Amino acid sequence: NVVRLKYSQNHLLNDKGEGIVIAPHVSGHLLGGTVWKITKDGEDVVYAVDFNHRKERHLNGTTLGSFVRPAVLITDAYNALNNQVYKRQQDQDFIDSMVKVLSSGGSVLLPVDTAGRVLELLLIMEQYWAQRHLVYPIYFLTNVSTSTVDFVKSFLEWMSDSISKSFEHTRDNAFLLRHVSLIINKEELEKLGDAPKVVLASMSSLEVGFSHDIFVEMANEAKNLVLFTEKGQFGTLARMLQVDPPPKAVKVTMSKRVPLVGDELKAYEEEQERIKKEEVLKASISKEKELKASHESNAKASDPMVVDASSSRKSSNAGSHVGGNVDILIDGFVSPVTSIAPMFPFFENTADWDDFGEVINPDDYMMKQDEMDNNMMLGAGDGMDGKLDESSARLLLDSAPSKVISNEMTVQVKCSLAYMDFEGRSDGRSVKSVIAHVAPLKLVLVHGSAEATEHLKMHCAKNSDLHVYAPQIEETIDVTSDLCAYKVQLSEKLMSNVLSKKLGEHEIAWVDSGVGKVDEKLTLLPPSSTPAAHKSVLVGDLKLADFKQFLANKGLQVEFAGGALRCGEYITVRKIGDSNQKG
Repeated sequence: NVVRLKYSQNHLLNDKGEGIVIAPHVSGHLLGGTVWKITKDGEDVVYAVDFNHRKERHLNGTTLGSFVRPAVLITDAYNALNNQVYKRQQDQDFIDSMVKVLSSGGSVLLPVDTAGRVLELLLIMEQYWAQRHLVYPIYFLTNVSTSTVDFVKSFLEWMSDSISKSFEHTRDNAFLLRHVSLIINKEELEKLGDAPKVVLASMSSLEVGFSHDIFVEMANEAKNLVLFTEKGQFGTLARMLQVDPPPKAVKVTMSKRVPLVGDELKAYEEEQERIKKEEVLKASISKEKELKASHESNAKASDPMVVDASSSRKSSNAGSHVGGNVDILIDGFVSPVTSIAPMFPFFENTADWDDFGEVINPDDYMMKQDEMDNNMMLGAGDGMDGKLDESSARLLLDSAPSKVISNEMTVQVKCSLAYMDFEGRSDGRSVKSVIAHVAPLKLVLVHGSAEATEHLKMHCAKNSDLHVYAPQIEETIDVTSDLCAYKVQLSEKLMSNVLSKKLGEHEIAWVDSGVGKVDEKLTLLPPSSTPAAHKSVLVGDLKLADFKQFLANKGLQVEFAGGALRCGEYITVRKIGDSNQKG
């Protein structure tokens, strides 16, 4: 159900969306981020939420500025009250704040997303670490950090022009990170102890994930820094810390997963056994119903010789011990629909094959739970003093029944907090400039605080003649175009009287018509009276060489002289503009 599109690719919808064309364009906010242009009956609706006009290290700026006078522009007021500093100065302040903490023996935590704006942060740190020859370790810690960067390495054509051209000329991939270590568990960090380091950890809300646990460990040290690069969502720990900075005490919930033991494990196993028995019982009942229906249909189709239903069930139950199949009974001389030929139970083990060999069932090769537990126990007692390595312990925990234990604790926040805007959205000044340039007929503002939305709404209403709408959540508004545009069809009677002129690859003609209804559809019909004659109209760009050939074919003597076309002794045609001629 997913259709993959490229930027600027027009896609015509079908069925209920017939007549609507959609096209994605670069938004500049995230890798793959999109501004949507929706076209219907010649009018454009542009959906541009979360766009960035500035060119960054890994993304080009948005193409929103290329749209002119759409019928409706839907955009956001998220940053309407914010004005950003110059990007180079912002990047330097970002690096300087971290280096100051690292040089004093502290560590820096950056709560980030897993695969969005963090890509820009990685390139910034990679560049400045190389320029300043910094040796402090940088860790990118998420559950998918390695796979994220591996995928990103193959998406260079979706990124900025500088990254694409650099790879084309030097084969240097910008995401071959030399100063950033990709890790997927905390054990690597614990080996360093309190050594100065930079950790980019998920999630940005500080509610869950690695950043949550690392924050609890770093918060009580005044030398450390928690650096937020995006505004926290309402109700999250990140937003709470940004609004009310430390020193303060916050309550956090710590969760840990442990395997089930004792009565809990026994109760879990009994419940699983009960579920398995129910599934087996349902399957057997369903199979029995299918066999009964098959036997009844065969009995009706055969001669009067009918086998008693009770004996059929007994026979089928007896036959079920042979190879686990029950569709082997022959009622008289009529074979059931489930069998291939009327013969004694024999099941040929036929295998399907494809281009790579025999098609197998992966479940046949899965290690059973009992075997896995036994292997774990044997491995644990074989010269390891009952200790499992990390990967084995993780595998055992993932495969064994477990539960989550949560407890609430109070954390004294003594570390420094800072916020720098790396969200990749245009600021208020730029949003106003883009809206003025695009100049839509109607403007819809969404996704912003009440203050920011009202500010942008008043600015646009004051400085232009826009119709500005700012709907509340779940509020429906009507932004139907006021233009009188109708969809009509040409009648065959009208087109049969049209005289066309050849113009390159196309044909053009004057059409005078009236509008009427045919089969409840608006149709252009021949006019009721004779229309007035039309004046000659020049279409396209007249080339003097073509005009010379036309006049020569009419028998006139023509020649070029001084960039003009001389026709006889008294007439000269000279081209003044693109489509203006003077004789």
